Amino acid sequence: MASRITIKSPAEIALLRAGGKKLGAVLRCLADAVRPGITTHALDILAERMIREQGGIPVFKGYSIKETAIPFPASICTSINDEVVHGIPRADRVLKERDIISIDIGMRWQGMVTDTAMTMGVGRISHDAGRLIQATEASLRTGIAVARLGNTVGDIGHAIGTYLKKEKLAIIRDLAGHGVGYELHEPPLIPNYGSTGLGPVLTEGMVIAIEPMATLGGSAILLDDDEWTFRTADHSLAAHFEHTILITKDKAEVLTQ
Repeated sequence: MASRITIKSPAEIALLRAGGKKLGAVLRCLADAVRPGITTHALDILAERMIREQGGIPVFKGYSIKETAIPFPASICTSINDEVVHGIPRADRVLKERDIISIDIGMRWQGMVTDTAMTMGVGRISHDAGRLIQATEASLRTGIAVARLGNTVGDIGHAIGTYLKKEKLAIIRDLAGHGVGYELHEPPLIPNYGSTGLGPVLTEGMVIAIEPMATLGGSAILLDDDEWTFRTADHSLAAHFEHTILITKDKAEVLTQ
């Protein structure tokens, strides 16, 4: 992980724009493939094929947070129901009607990395599950709207946290968004709560991944024995949305749509 916040050059931004557009298209194809009866392993195979067809590299595959950690074994994260993030695709994990699933995906294209995620229902889902998904996605849009030149990381977190609190959803406080571009995870951290005016100032050329995570229950999370999957401690449903965005002189530009 880089040790400081980086500013991307115009040439690097052009690559991030192109790669982010390709990655967004891959995620939409995966969302269309979600249905009862499909396995998360099948989704992973499809994702890797599409990434490589685009000339990209699945940046999650083989990723490790530290040298002693178990490398992530798949190209996407597939987190179901009470799994918040980093769920590992498996051949025996079959999606069922009324499940909800978050698909998180990252790609290195022409040397530059983008990262995006969305949560969707499998078939018909409950009213509460639908409300969770809609509100979490709306909180992402709220965070992006305040990601403007001269504002701070705290402004983003405050906007997201205030929206989720208004919707009576719990905020995952132990996980956060992050800088991205040269590597999957760069400074700064982008929490989904905070105070206005605090934290690093947003500067033109910064590229960050904003990713709200919310639950229908509490905010506490636990790490599974696989050393990757985080789930809610109370087993309540969780949702996760993410976009890679660029700070410009005018507004936040979403790169992964």
